[in-house]
Amino acid sequence: MAHDHCCGHDHDRDEDEGMLLIERPRRLRGRALLREAVAETRLHPDMLIQPHFVLPGGGRREEIPSMPGIARESADRLVKTVEADLKLGLRHVLLFGLPAAKSPEAASAVDPDGVVPRAVRALKAAFGADLLVTTDVCVCAYTDHGHCGVVRDGEILNDESLPLIAGMALAHAQAGADMVAPSDMMDGRVGAIRITLDDHGLSGTPIMSYAAKYASAYYGPFREAADSAPAFGDRRAYQMDPRNAREAVREVLLDVDEGADIVMVKPALAYLDVIRRVREEVRLPVACYNVSGEFSMVKAAARAGWVDEGRVVRENLVAMVRAGADLVITYHGREALREGWLR
Repeated sequence: MAHDHCCGHDHDRDEDEGMLLIERPRRLRGRALLREAVAETRLHPDMLIQPHFVLPGGGRREEIPSMPGIARESADRLVKTVEADLKLGLRHVLLFGLPAAKSPEAASAVDPDGVVPRAVRALKAAFGADLLVTTDVCVCAYTDHGHCGVVRDGEILNDESLPLIAGMALAHAQAGADMVAPSDMMDGRVGAIRITLDDHGLSGTPIMSYAAKYASAYYGPFREAADSAPAFGDRRAYQMDPRNAREAVREVLLDVDEGADIVMVKPALAYLDVIRRVREEVRLPVACYNVSGEFSMVKAAARAGWVDEGRVVRENLVAMVRAGADLVITYHGREALREGWLR
């Protein structure tokens, strides 16, 4: 092998091929520690948000068949689960409530003693500032029709839904939630929540908006978990069309103008391009939701022996962060940390 030195480069000539190799990217891949040193995308436990489904009552735990390893739990059981998660490094949770009663107007969604406010108080009493508690704000699990707002004559009404959504956010924030996350996709709901929180002395409570939430087929397992499937029709009249990306930027910028502190793209894997577009448009933190269908497909393939679960989970999470996400809501969080998949 002949070596020439010119302009500070090592010129390696392949004698068999007669080819001069000036650049050798593999030099930085040859050792594990070197690969770690030059990695462009890094995952940290503080970037992960673990969702939980909260049941009313006490002493309850129900496994979710379509989401292996994920369960619905009453607040007392949830405290024990979160305590174990904290030891792994999971310090941020997202709560979804399954109320004791549903109604056309989602009365239980604004109940200050409802399932989510009770869980928030229990978690904050147990862990205080050591745990960040965010609550999902949407009435779909609280209505008997399963839609994300007020329904009249088969139509989901936008403006009439805003006081209900804002009231739900207020109940969560007054219970001690560190952040509220509206996911309903009604126009103007971020502004309505911001005004309501500010009027009640809660101007310090941030809003993480599901800003670009698509009408996705990837939500199937979640609707079983949260008992939130619509009783009629679908949600395409208010959630976004999967064919649209420019519209996502419009939605995000509107939420920023209304007072959102973090903006979210949901789902994640099929919308990495949207995450990238949003990251380039805003200076706020960007979150994404690694949703139930994405989770369950990996679980099913791993159980069939078709993929290496740990490597696939890590690759998926890296892709989301590489696309521009600062925070990732994922059902894989607990297992990823317990099994060391992020390393």
